[in-house]
Amino acid sequence: MPGLLQSLQEALGNEARPTAIQASSMKHLFKEPVEGDKYKEFLLASETGSGKSIAYLLPVLQDLKRTESNTVTSHSSRKPLNPRALVLAPTHELTRQLASFAKNLSHVIKLRVMCASKANTPSTAKSSGTASKMKGKFEEVGAPSDAEFVISKSSRGSRPVDLLVGTPMKLLEMERGRGWNWEERARERAMRIGKAEEHEDIKEEGGGNKEPPREFWVDEPEMGLENVQWVVVDEADVLFDPDFQESTRMLLADIAAARGQPVPVVPSSAISPTLDSDATPTSAQEISYPFNFILTSATIPTSLSTYLSNYHPSLTRLASPRLHHLPQTLRTEHTSWTGGNKAADIERRIRRVWAEDALVHAKSATGPGPVKLSKVLVFCNKRSKVEQLAAFLDGRGIKCVALTGGAEARKRGSNHHLDGFLKKDGPAPSGPGLSDPAQTPHVLVTTSLLSRGLDFSPMIKHVFIVDEPRNMIDFLHRAGRAGRAGEAGKVVVFGRSKGRGSGRAEEVKQRVRALVG
Repeated sequence: MPGLLQSLQEALGNEARPTAIQASSMKHLFKEPVEGDKYKEFLLASETGSGKSIAYLLPVLQDLKRTESNTVTSHSSRKPLNPRALVLAPTHELTRQLASFAKNLSHVIKLRVMCASKANTPSTAKSSGTASKMKGKFEEVGAPSDAEFVISKSSRGSRPVDLLVGTPMKLLEMERGRGWNWEERARERAMRIGKAEEHEDIKEEGGGNKEPPREFWVDEPEMGLENVQWVVVDEADVLFDPDFQESTRMLLADIAAARGQPVPVVPSSAISPTLDSDATPTSAQEISYPFNFILTSATIPTSLSTYLSNYHPSLTRLASPRLHHLPQTLRTEHTSWTGGNKAADIERRIRRVWAEDALVHAKSATGPGPVKLSKVLVFCNKRSKVEQLAAFLDGRGIKCVALTGGAEARKRGSNHHLDGFLKKDGPAPSGPGLSDPAQTPHVLVTTSLLSRGLDFSPMIKHVFIVDEPRNMIDFLHRAGRAGRAGEAGKVVVFGRSKGRGSGRAEEVKQRVRALVG
């Protein structure tokens, strides 16, 4: 479509060529449906940084525009939002970036894109009682967070939307009403009390780790699902893992029911035991959704592969030749701890990166000007480690952004807490202090929260993995935040070269080597 092509050229330039997964997607997903055809079901699997967002957004946006005049909007529910396509992603940051990119691609063809990743917080409680009682209930919940958008009664029916991007729990909240699952969350939290801190706080986005109120109201639903024609599950290996799959499948079943073709909702207890085995459960029944269904992922773990084989056997899998490999432009380096102060080792390695930047600048600079220092992304396993390391570096004159699932900055309804680290369109910012790591953050310290899907700036040329990855899937996602879209990058893996723990470090080194080929 000319308008879509124009936006694509503005984003990528006239000389851009499709990656392997983009070429496969264009070959299969741009075909217009023939009357009587079933809805499309595809898995797009490709290495990190290969442009999977474009691979699914282009066909979805083109079809939405092509069928725009044929769509009969349902008014029976009288709900303010009735989207025609949904994109599900595991974190607030990723939903915002995807929505922004979709807006850029669709600005010429004039489709309406909206992001909904944060919980809408009403300004008044829907509960009778005195003001003091209502105040007490708000204090139980805590201060309301900023919302992506809030729909008031006066604006109902005034927000047409074609594509809505959000986390599964946020979209469930919108279509069932805020607070629909608070009792269940209260029970789950009670069962978790006393357990150790999880080192993967990406799970928070699923809604399971947030403290629920003891008493509150259930709000009216804001979204109808009758018009949904496309559903994209981005980062499907996360959204179909044990921590997310129930909310993901619940939302998919709600969409099918709203469209008049209910599908069975298989309890998690019936699925989880079979995820890591090749055996098809006797109760498995093929699920056929009444909408176009696309999953994307940089990895296909056994659990996801088994689930799709059992419940979506007719789904077409499109995979790039380098699936489960690191980007070819990404180099790996293993470095040893020198002693007990690991934070000091990390600081020294950061300063070495910047020394190398200064050397390159001295050799290539044609005139005076500040050295462009690389941004560094550091992955830890635990929140406490993130906070301790960031505090140490700040004390050493290296300004950091420390981001975990509970960070206050994440509640602002935007990605400004990652300014300078995420990839953005337009000219790079300039000004005094921007090249000084003592004034402007050049280091981002985080957990696996930011390892999924986010497109980081080419200024991030180094990823440090300072804690042993749980598995190679985790490693691939963390390392793949650099060396994206053909850019050069390096992943530095810290470990013990001798003594206790050195055997495990050597095993990690061997497994990483297998991902480079």
